Amino acid sequence: MMVTTPVHWTELDSPLGPLLLTADPTTGALTSVSVPGQKGGRTVQDGWRRDPALFGAAEEQLAAYFAGELKDFQLRLSTAGSEFRERVWAALDDVPYGSTTTYGEIAARIGASRPAVRAVGGAIGANPLLIVRPCHRVIGADGSLTGYAGGLERKVRLLTLEGTLQSAP
Repeated sequence: MMVTTPVHWTELDSPLGPLLLTADPTTGALTSVSVPGQKGGRTVQDGWRRDPALFGAAEEQLAAYFAGELKDFQLRLSTAGSEFRERVWAALDDVPYGSTTTYGEIAARIGASRPAVRAVGGAIGANPLLIVRPCHRVIGADGSLTGYAGGLERKVRLLTLEGTLQSAP
């Protein structure tokens, strides 16, 4: 019989609304950051354990990020995706604060073919670590903001925070 470790979680207030964070209790690695209404986002399940103490570093770094004082997260992360998705998600980590990239550039960065751009978009849309793993920095080849699992309004807020977009008048 396989014994599974319960998911540990906490909720943090943020300018984007409440953030649901989950972590692996044995390593302390952050496994997801979700916002309400997120496409594919997580919600608290029966058997999960609320454990705010496990998330001290994430809470501090997210607060500093939203205050404009942190540009690079230094958190232990743990995701469970296919090899392809893990390569795409790792490429997101290399997109610098205050800049954007395109789906095609991410595909090229991981050595994927042009036809794989759609699959790259799917992997980016399935990123379980919103904000921390900056999928909001990926835009369309024509400069359009395209979709964001957390909602386009949140993408605009994050890019404005990072100085990539000018705030609306």
